[in-house]
Amino acid sequence: MSGPAIETWWPELSIGARHALNDALAEERNPHLPESVLAEIESITGDTRDADDALSDDERAFIETQQEQVD
Repeated sequence: MSGPAIETWWPELSIGARHALNDALAEERNPHLPESVLAEIESITGDTRDADDALSDDERAFIETQQEQVD
C-alpha cells in the first residue's frame, strides 16, 4: 500500500465508488483499485495511490468495519 491512508478517503468516497470497490473485492482476494476509485482518492486527498496498488489486509478489514447498507 502506498499513498493516503484509507481512513482519510473511505468516508468521503461516493456510493458509486464504494460499490465499484466492493465489486472488485468480491471478484478477487486482493484486487487493484478501480480507476474510478483512484480518481476519487486523488480528488479527496490531493494525493495518489499507485495504479497497481492492492488493498492490504488491514484496509480490507477497515472496509468491513465501515460497511453501511447502501441502496
